[in-house]
Order: sequence, then structure tokens, then C-alpha cells
Amino acid sequence: MKVGDLARRTVLAQASLGAAALAGHRLRALAWAFPMRPGEEVLAWADQPAPNPVPQAVGNLPRWEQLDAYLTPADRFFTVAHYGQPAVDTGAWRLAVGGLVARPLSLTLDELRARPRQEVTFTLECSGNHGLPFLTAAVGTARWAGTPLAPLLAEAGVAAGGVEVVFWGADAGEEDAREVATTQHFARSLSAADAADPNLLLAYEMNGAPLPAAHGAPLRLIAPGWYGIANVKWLTRVEVRDTRLMNRFMARDYVTLREEPPETAGGAPVWAETSVGRARLKSAPARVTRLNGHHRIVGAAWGAPIAGVEVQLDGGPWVPAALARTPGEAAPFAWTLWSLEWGAPAPGEHTITARATDTAGRVQPAPDDPWLAGKRTYWESNGQVTRRVLVGPPGR
Repeated sequence: MKVGDLARRTVLAQASLGAAALAGHRLRALAWAFPMRPGEEVLAWADQPAPNPVPQAVGNLPRWEQLDAYLTPADRFFTVAHYGQPAVDTGAWRLAVGGLVARPLSLTLDELRARPRQEVTFTLECSGNHGLPFLTAAVGTARWAGTPLAPLLAEAGVAAGGVEVVFWGADAGEEDAREVATTQHFARSLSAADAADPNLLLAYEMNGAPLPAAHGAPLRLIAPGWYGIANVKWLTRVEVRDTRLMNRFMARDYVTLREEPPETAGGAPVWAETSVGRARLKSAPARVTRLNGHHRIVGAAWGAPIAGVEVQLDGGPWVPAALARTPGEAAPFAWTLWSLEWGAPAPGEHTITARATDTAGRVQPAPDDPWLAGKRTYWESNGQVTRRVLVGPPGR
């Protein structure tokens, strides 16, 4: 296929240039991305997101067309802080591992760094992304490094009754639950089985540098394959319990409300409330570029290992896009970049829709899919993303 061959040649050429420029650097294979060509013009989307009304809680929300790297730099990676950024004394900081364990642990950052090191390239997305008018770019990809969680839990010795693992952050704020005012620390939990996943990291590095304060320093949980809320920042304590955590972030907030199909209970309405968990399959157009009158659409797909991406132009037939794989590395938890050569579309406004298919055959749903139509909350909004772009006359 000529489009695919062209895309692959472009990607490989740029990957070679990037590797040459970054020779000896362990991130060199990831230095290329959203491939740009010399002299290429980026067309601004006509449907820009609404202004961010909560910059004190959500930060670093770039426009999609500004993304120009496979790895998102830390200072351009989105942030969410429910209780603000805590001041952590790294010299006095310790990670406590306790609860229903045989051997409670207290570890310094140096002791964690001395443990076996592991890295993962992981696309982290806020579970509210594309669920609110201003929140359309709360996703980024980084190379996270730390020590695996599972061996540490094994060393502590999880008790037979330990079924849930709670991750506590240093950040805290005021909560009012059932007219009871309290000061609570941020916390999320995973089942003991999920916490034993060998991919989970206690991360102290981001993109080859020490973890920045805004992203959870000195230590955070990185849970590849899960929405951002599970990736607890400013980690201070790992606690094993005999029951599930039921706090704001597990039981009241970050809970998806969905109406089940009528046939579930003989035609009677049935509503399900589920805590936000694993990431869902999604793709989005990132930008449209023009070079010598020729247009190209570039985007990303994530949330699962990607088998393919299709693009729909102006409501027409679905057209397969060319996938740009990460050179020399399989990254099952990272986004896959894609591109489609568009040629010379007629002047005027056009719509561009993307949908991804994962390696299990699941297809990113349309907005009217019953799975999405029955959802009443903005969390986990993974429907097909449509963008609008205005193409000027030739030469403009």
C-alpha cells in the first residue's frame, strides 16, 4: 500500500535521524514522533476546547496540534492535583508498607533505588478526558522508571486475609461526607491480585530524569493500563486491608453511572455504579498539516495494544490509516501514532473522525453506541473523537 509505505519510510528516516542526534542516549529510540516534515504548516483546529475553568486543579493542557514528541516532556505533561501539590521533605521521607503483612517495611528513596530497576513506556490518560468541554488533551506518554511493586509486597508478606492494597498520597484536603467534616489524604486502592501485576512500578524517574514534584516526587505509583486516577502521586504508604477502600475517590467520586440494557432485568431500569478502573480503547486526530498543497492527518491511539486505526472524512467511508510503530521496541502500554495522506481537499470546513481497533478485535465505540448512550457521567468517555478543520484555498 503506497500510503503505508510512504508513512513507514518517513518514520524510519526520522527515527534514524533522531537516533543519530541522540547517540548513546537510552531514549534515542523514542525521540521521534508525530512526524513533521521540513516546511510543513500545521492547520489549527476550528473546534478548540473551552478555556480551563480549574487551572488550580488541572494544568498543562496543550492543544493537540502542539504535540510534537512521542514522549511528552514533563513540563508539558498534564497534571491533576485534587488537594494541591504537597510539600514533601525528601530527606525525611519514607515509604511505609504495612497493614495485613507479616513484615512491615519502611524504606528510604535510596533503598528503593537500590532495588531492581524496571522501566515502562506508558500513556497515562485522565479518566475525565473528552468528558468535559475543556478537557480534551489530558493524556501523555512518558518513560517511567522505578522498582516493581510486586516483589516488595512479597517481601512484606501479604496475609491470607489481605484482599485490597491501598496507596496513600501526601496530599490532603477537607472533605464533607454526610455532614461530617474531615481532613483526608488522597488514596486509591487495587485488589491484591491487581497490585501483584509485575508491570506496576514505584516510580522515581520520568523520561530519564528524577520525578518532578508536580508529577508526584519523590515517589508515585505507575499502574500501566489503568486510568490516571489509579496512579497515585506523592506516595507515602502502601497498606494491605481485608476490605475494599470506600473513600471519596473510590466510592463517591470517579464513579461511572451507567444504565444497563432494558433486557437485563425484564425491561425494568437497572443502574450500575462502578469505580473508574482500567483504561479504555481510544484514538484521536492530533493535527492536520500542509506541505506544497498536500495535506496529512496525524493522530494517536491508546488504551490497549493497537491493531489498526481508521479515519472518516466528512462522514464518508472509513479509510485505514498507516501505523507508526515505536522503532525497535514493543510498547503495549503506550500510544501508537498513525497518519493518513489526505491530498488536496476542497477549501472549507471538514470533519475528521478516528476510531481504533485493538488486537482483541474491540472497536472504539461511536457516540450513539448503547455502551456510551447509557452512561450518565463524564468519566471513561472513550467514544470516537471528531474534529473540525478549516482548509484554505490553494496557496493559503
